[in-house]
Amino acid sequence: MEGNEPDDTNSDGFPFGEGVSDRGDFNVGEFDDDLFYIPERRPSLDLGHEHSPGDDARWWFAEDRCQSAVLSYTSMGSDEAMHLEHSMDDQEESLTRVCLESNGSFSSDYSFNSDCEKTTCKIGSKEERVSGRPKKPQFLRDLNEPAHPATTVAFTFKAICKTLEQMPEGHLRRFKETLWTNYPQFFIASPQSMDLVDLVDRLLEYFNLQGSLQIVQGLLEEMGQGQLVHNLQELCIQNEVRFELRRSLKSKYGDVNEDFGTQGEKKPFYDIFTDLHMTAVADNGPNIQHEYRNIGKLNSHHKPEQPISSQDIFSSTSIEDKCVKALLMTGMAGTGKSMAVQKFILDWAEERSHQHIYFLFPLPFRELTAFQGSEISMLDLINQFYPYTKRLKDICAVDGHVLFVMDGLDEYNQKLDFQTTEIWCAFKEPTSFHVLLVNLLRGNLLFNGLLWVTSRPLRAHCMPSEGVHQIMEVQGFTDAQKVEYFKKRFMDPVQADRVMAYINSCKTLHIMCHLPLFCSVLSQVFERRFTGQRGDLPQSITPIYTQLLLELLSKRRFRAPARTPNQERDFLVNLGKTAWLMLEQGQVKISGAHWKAGGGVAIDEAVVNSGLCTEFTVKQFVMYNDTVHCFIHSTVQEYMAALYVFLEFRNQGLSVFKEPLKRRLSQDFKMNREQLKVYSSALERTLLCEDGRLNIFLRFLFGMALKSNVELLKPFISSSENWPSVVQNTAALIRKKSESLHNHPKTSAILQYCLDELTAEISTAASN
Repeated sequence: MEGNEPDDTNSDGFPFGEGVSDRGDFNVGEFDDDLFYIPERRPSLDLGHEHSPGDDARWWFAEDRCQSAVLSYTSMGSDEAMHLEHSMDDQEESLTRVCLESNGSFSSDYSFNSDCEKTTCKIGSKEERVSGRPKKPQFLRDLNEPAHPATTVAFTFKAICKTLEQMPEGHLRRFKETLWTNYPQFFIASPQSMDLVDLVDRLLEYFNLQGSLQIVQGLLEEMGQGQLVHNLQELCIQNEVRFELRRSLKSKYGDVNEDFGTQGEKKPFYDIFTDLHMTAVADNGPNIQHEYRNIGKLNSHHKPEQPISSQDIFSSTSIEDKCVKALLMTGMAGTGKSMAVQKFILDWAEERSHQHIYFLFPLPFRELTAFQGSEISMLDLINQFYPYTKRLKDICAVDGHVLFVMDGLDEYNQKLDFQTTEIWCAFKEPTSFHVLLVNLLRGNLLFNGLLWVTSRPLRAHCMPSEGVHQIMEVQGFTDAQKVEYFKKRFMDPVQADRVMAYINSCKTLHIMCHLPLFCSVLSQVFERRFTGQRGDLPQSITPIYTQLLLELLSKRRFRAPARTPNQERDFLVNLGKTAWLMLEQGQVKISGAHWKAGGGVAIDEAVVNSGLCTEFTVKQFVMYNDTVHCFIHSTVQEYMAALYVFLEFRNQGLSVFKEPLKRRLSQDFKMNREQLKVYSSALERTLLCEDGRLNIFLRFLFGMALKSNVELLKPFISSSENWPSVVQNTAALIRKKSESLHNHPKTSAILQYCLDELTAEISTAASN
């Protein structure tokens, strides 16, 4: 250095910087204590990594090495820094105060005795003290202004190190010289011998976080390093935007409301969420377990399932090693795709996982439908969803990955044309929303970004194969996950045990609980029982399936225009007719002939919009795949068949078991007698089926007559006639038939299940 720059060594060739860092090989006893004193480096700054002085390339150890100094940094706020500045005016008082406030770090101009009770000034005269008075710190803003909560020790340390690391060696030496010139009171000697970590360590030791950032910016501006100042400011802005993004996502996704159709009380997400069964093999088909029927495997995938967890989704290994940039998650209705997405988002926002992803922007298709027909750029789209991102100069220019999560492709009801839509790569230029969305799904707008799309199976096939690098499927709950879910929903162990005992006593319910949506519906039924006057659990399963049906239909509003009650009823009748025809033939897969015979139900309406059916691919040959449709579970097929038989009789007076009944005037129409004929015919037909394919159907059909079930189905019952209940008579019919078959235990068990459907209402009628 030139001019009055202090020498880095004493007369004996000892470097002051090494004395501060406790790295030199010397004996303090060789020096006269009255002439020279070098204090040991304060323990809080010993970051535990040995490296050579000036090794600026080791700055990435900053975050780990600064943790031991966190308490030291945070203990000195802006008020203390200003206090230290003013204390310089009174030398005698300030020396002791600096000794105490800096917790053991002292300038070489001062010494203290072993008790640290007195401080002795080594400067010879008052004139020397006055001439050596340091300049006051020059801050860009008032340090009393509160810092952004995103400004943490770890971020500040890394941001300053990363900025200074970009400087050439010569410029870095000049920065240290400028720092020494402006703030010599904080260094024993010139900081030229300090490495980058020690230099930033010393800054954070004496200034608060905001002050350190401002000092570095001010010195860089003084040196004419405008680009580095800009880079440091961008790092701060990105960090603040990331903080605001996390905070908004925690607020939006931190709660969950499972009281469908109501404004129920929201619960913390992790009080409800249970890990899901996810696999890396898609098109697995529905669950084929059944209480009575033996259903063959519906798909032909021979590869064993590969269970994966949420930690495997866009892991650093899959991104860097496997080059996974776009992920497609599929799963039929009710398997928990949106819950899996919500968990991922919340884990990122609360810094539990995936911190290698710098920004995470959820863009739900449900909310994207509002932009149909407009012209917009990708940047404006993100800014409208997350207004605080407007501060960013470039969203993708960050030290990490940017992930766009697009949940519910099946909820976007506009056709996506991937064949003829023009290619669009301009991130900041506006275009039609359709062009923007198609190119986003193609991957043309991602650059260094990542894309995660979820969809029900049928709509998932519209994704371009070149834009998908990994496919996974959500299948719901395993048996262990079912137990964990109900233990979370029912905090009272007694209630949880009762619920699990009841579910395990009914194999059909136990199987259907592989669907998280069904578990949620079932939990609401149980909760109402526990909070009501009656603490008994329901014996009938038909109203539970009806509530599942209503919940699936309520979600249709996100996927298609609303239907009138008559249109909804016609759809259910036609789909139920399809289910009944298949059930009579013992079929599970829905063929084209079945769709046509059932009244021409639109596949898209049954599979995507209502979610009652699903689609999967069967590999018939090596080069040929066949698309298969079926109900989401065989018991849903049996329920829909029973619903069809019930609605046809209640609305039209028709029986599917014989010729149509002759319509009469309502006052002469003997409903009890005719309905008993329907039930008697169904009972006889069921007992003739040795394979048990009509057993659950019969139970559902008897359960349809329950008053509680009829109330749920009221929107689909067109007749206004107040028909009397036939529960008592149908129960008598079952008992009579059971007595005649008492030597057939298997058949008697089936009839007992049918009787269980009516037990609660029979008891209520008897008590009245």
